[in-house]
Amino acid sequence: MTPPTLGLILAGGSARRMGGGDKPLLRLGGRTLLDHVVERLTPQCMAGLALSANGDPVRFAGFPGPVLPDNVAGNPGPLAGILAGLDFAAERCPHVAHVISVAGDTPFLPRDLVSRLWTMAERSGTPIAIAASGEREHYTVALWPVALRRDVHAALVERDERRLGAFIARYGAAVATWPTEPADPFLNINAPADLATAEAVIADPERASRV
Repeated sequence: MTPPTLGLILAGGSARRMGGGDKPLLRLGGRTLLDHVVERLTPQCMAGLALSANGDPVRFAGFPGPVLPDNVAGNPGPLAGILAGLDFAAERCPHVAHVISVAGDTPFLPRDLVSRLWTMAERSGTPIAIAASGEREHYTVALWPVALRRDVHAALVERDERRLGAFIARYGAAVATWPTEPADPFLNINAPADLATAEAVIADPERASRV
C-alpha cells in the first residue's frame, strides 16, 4: 500500500501538430486521451485526481476532480501546473504529502506507476522520483513532495526558472525505468504518427492486454 497520493494530470499543452485544441481531448479508440489517463491513474491515487489546465474549465466537464489554473502569470509551462497541484494538496488535502504528476496525452501509463515511484523515492532518499522508459527520462511523470511547493514557487517567480529538468537537477531524483515493449508506457501523442502508433497498439488484443 502506498501513502495517499494526489494524481495531477497536466493538460496545458496545445495540439498544434494535431490541428490545435487540447491534446487530452483527442480521441483514441473512441475515447479521449484524458479518459485513458484517468482510467489508468484513478486506482493508484486514493487521494483523487486533479487537472492542471488554464482557460474555461467547462471543456473538461465530467472530469472526476478539480480543474486547477496556474497560480503564476504568463503561462510558464508544466512547472506552474505542478505548483498549482502542490498548492491545492497543501490547502485542501492535509493528509496528502505527495503529488504524482503525469502528462494528459499518455494513454498507456503503467498500472504500477505510483507504487514504483514511491519505492524508488523511499530507497534513494531523494525528494523527487521520476519515470523513464528505455533511455529517456520523463520529467512530467514524477512524484513530488508537497513540501517542495515553496521551492517551486521561488524557482518560477524569483529565478524565472521554467524548465522541469533544471529544477529536478537542482534537487536530484530517483529514476524508475519501464521497458518500451510491447509499447512505450509513456508514449506522448504529439503528432498524427503517434496517434497511429497508439491506435495500432489498442487494435491488437494481445499487445493491448500487456500494456
